[in-house]
Amino acid sequence: MATTSNYALRLLSSLKAEAEKVAAAEGTTLNQLINVAVAEKLAALRTEQYFKERAQRSDLSAFDQFLETAGDEPPRKPGHGPLYISSDLSRLNFPGQIPSFDTSSSTP
Repeated sequence: MATTSNYALRLLSSLKAEAEKVAAAEGTTLNQLINVAVAEKLAALRTEQYFKERAQRSDLSAFDQFLETAGDEPPRKPGHGPLYISSDLSRLNFPGQIPSFDTSSSTP
């Protein structure tokens, strides 16, 4: 089990009230909502940093050479190639949606 620590968080009253509404609508606690929001923000910042570092290691001339070796065949029709991605987007999370988490086994 993960260790936890306490931190007195000062939120604007209006922000806290809105966060409480969202947490209630999601069937979770304000604490869990804040934990998820912080985790998502940290993941976004780390991802941004990763891509910045990765871009610095890039070799654009090697990429241009790679593109020159690409075939001249037209793109495959959806469903007829190994890289087809389903158009069923119902399982995806989009910005503005907060994922639901099972907190029944968590301790506050």
